[in-house]
Amino acid sequence: MSPSANDGGLARVAVVGNPENRRVTLFAEAVRAAGLPTPRVVPWARVLSEGGAGFAPEEVVRLDSPGENADVDRLLRGAEDPTRVEGSARWHTAFVAAVRSLRGGVRLDDPDELAVLFDKRRCHGVLSEAGVPVPYSPTSGPAGAPVRGWDDVRALMREHRMPRLFVKLAHGSSGSGVLAVESAGSGRIRATTSVELTEEGALFNSLKVRRYDRERDIAAIVDTLAPDGLHLERWLPKASQGGRAADLRVVVVDGRATHAVVRTSASPMTNLHLGGSRGETDLARQAFETAGARWADVLQVCERAAACFPRTLCVGVDLLPATGWRRAAVGEVNAFGDLLPRLTGLPGSGAEGLDTYAAQVAALIRRRAPHHPHRTEPAHAGA
Repeated sequence: MSPSANDGGLARVAVVGNPENRRVTLFAEAVRAAGLPTPRVVPWARVLSEGGAGFAPEEVVRLDSPGENADVDRLLRGAEDPTRVEGSARWHTAFVAAVRSLRGGVRLDDPDELAVLFDKRRCHGVLSEAGVPVPYSPTSGPAGAPVRGWDDVRALMREHRMPRLFVKLAHGSSGSGVLAVESAGSGRIRATTSVELTEEGALFNSLKVRRYDRERDIAAIVDTLAPDGLHLERWLPKASQGGRAADLRVVVVDGRATHAVVRTSASPMTNLHLGGSRGETDLARQAFETAGARWADVLQVCERAAACFPRTLCVGVDLLPATGWRRAAVGEVNAFGDLLPRLTGLPGSGAEGLDTYAAQVAALIRRRAPHHPHRTEPAHAGA
């Protein structure tokens, strides 16, 4: 039976998002399916242009991605062309300020945690400090090495013995600005990336993954991106499924891993919009268990990562299975990593038959129930 408003004593729900976006639509459908009134939608464009928004004390407030809207992107990054790669540092500053400008309500996303989740260096440092397995990085945490350009990348590759590494925008998302860099022997370097470098030196996001074999091209990309902040990670050899590199996106809702999807690719980037495709989660579970790793322990790695952000209801964890499926590390934790249409919950997760949005609605209803020991409290002043 679907939970209802009477089950949880839940007040009105509001969503800060882009009204036309399918994320908002899917969440609103889940709210209505639970017997609750249609959520009030507060557009990101209004929040950014009016300097904030207010919510009633008992209004439950969910934040959704500000992406996929050119006007909102322009307000956040200041870029006229949404396909340009540069501007992620300005995006981060503007987004965090917008989140902090929201007043009142019962928040499902914590402003301080969002600031960390959208900074790969800080997020990596938090995970490492908590003992969550992550790829080695010389740039994570408060003592991380600065990366001012390609010369620094080359120096860190030598110093930390990283012949293969990922160079990532510290505040990037959806694979934007990511380069998979590797030494090709005899001092040669090559990089695989979705960044398109024009003859004029401009950088654009592309749906085509390409390879650069000339170091001067790679250096030009990295030098252009460096002012926005860069994060370096050791490139861990991934397990494979069907002859393709594989990783998992695991959604954790209210502390529990509820949904998982395998992503496979012929390139180092498994993002589905960059040519990746969905694999078989059951086959991944069997591969882990055949290698001697309990599936429950694998999911617990993701739950431990999510536990580093206890005031954020839902995160998407990118889990990197090592070659042979014997162990796994956390690549990233994504604040808006729940867009997995038509995917229902894992067996034994408590979200069987529910998609990621319905699972979150069920969780927030449980949180608001008078008897629930972890009832969500209103956001503190200034949040």
